[in-house]
This record gives sequence, C-alpha cells and structure tokens, in this order.
Amino acid sequence: MAYPYDSTVSAAIKRAGLPKSHKVHWSEQRKADVVRAVRDKLITFDEARWRYLLSRSEFRTWEEKVDQQEAKEIA
Repeated sequence: MAYPYDSTVSAAIKRAGLPKSHKVHWSEQRKADVVRAVRDKLITFDEARWRYLLSRSEFRTWEEKVDQQEAKEIA
C-alpha cells in the first residue's frame, strides 16, 4: 500500500495535487506529476492506471518523457 492505512487513495491524490480523474487536459506537467507520484510511491502504478485509464505502454511513454526532461535539466 502506497499510503498510510488511515488514509485513502483520494486523499493521497489530493495531497499530491493530481487530477481527480482522467477527464482533464493532459499537459506534459500533469503527466510528469502522475509519473513522479507513482515513483515516489504516493499512489501505486495500478491505482494510476485505473484512475486515469492508462495502458502500460502509455504510462511508459510518459515515463520516458520525464526521464528525457530530467536528463536535459542535469546536462
């Protein structure tokens, strides 16, 4: 479980500033926020897939873009 037992997924999503559902405009920043939330274990990968209706390949594409952006910032 990615969040304390006395918390909920919705509370974790709200704390992370993530969209409530998949019905949003997916800017690059929002995609990156979801990727970072999963990596930081604020929500699980499966929770992100369910809530935002993501396929594994779509999430991987988002991850690759985040990795590329972070590499640019380091260079």
